[in-house]
Amino acid sequence: MNNLPPPDPDTSKTQLILYLIPIVGFFPSLWTLYHRQGSREQLATSRLSITLAFIWMLSYLLLTTGAAADFLTLRLLIFNSFLTSGYFLVSVWLIFRIIQRKSSRLPGFSNLAERVLRKL
Repeated sequence: MNNLPPPDPDTSKTQLILYLIPIVGFFPSLWTLYHRQGSREQLATSRLSITLAFIWMLSYLLLTTGAAADFLTLRLLIFNSFLTSGYFLVSVWLIFRIIQRKSSRLPGFSNLAERVLRKL
């Protein structure tokens, strides 16, 4: 017999929002994937959060390094700021979608996250 209480949808929604907080949500997402705890939706959102954070961090570091080379410095720094703003806006948009009880999937990125991080 299963004596576990049914999952609370508000707690699940709160956890999904926590996973999608820019930069900070990376750590609880990693914890969830490492321990393989949570529902299918929580694991998918964790994978998406980690993928978005990793792509942002890698792009940020590459653009910052390129800007330090003193060739097209201003253009690379401007593009870097657009990239960072985009990462934050996408995260906030996904949080609003979760609040509205809609899917938190992103075309392309969700599929990439599933393929790359499914093995974890």
